[in-house]
Amino acid sequence: MLPRTAIILTLLVASAAVPAAAEDSAVRVELNTAETTGTACRLSFLVENTHATDIAQVVYETVLFDADGAVNQLTLFDFGTLPANRPRVRQFEVPGLACDGLSRILINGASTCDAGALGADICSTTLRLINRTAIALLG
Repeated sequence: MLPRTAIILTLLVASAAVPAAAEDSAVRVELNTAETTGTACRLSFLVENTHATDIAQVVYETVLFDADGAVNQLTLFDFGTLPANRPRVRQFEVPGLACDGLSRILINGASTCDAGALGADICSTTLRLINRTAIALLG
């Protein structure tokens, strides 16, 4: 029979060798910049799929709120293909809207999530939001 310390050390070494749990994997969406161009608000997102396999396509239903907190519009942002563990930048221009007229952006859920064996819900259930702007980002 192994001494108690040997068993504990064996368990510690074994647990260190196990890869990160699936719940640590995510679809990270960072609102990186929001800048007004002549007639539109250009939103730039840094997106990273930290799952072990590629996501063929993800489209998020997105709600834009005006400066007073009222819904300005409901739209779809197509983030396209997200390769595993490779960051991508995606930009969306919202015509007829200045960025300072936006108070919040709500990622309402995935309208499309073609993630193969990961399952269609992975784009919503593992969504992690990061924000680097003055506009609130919710999800």
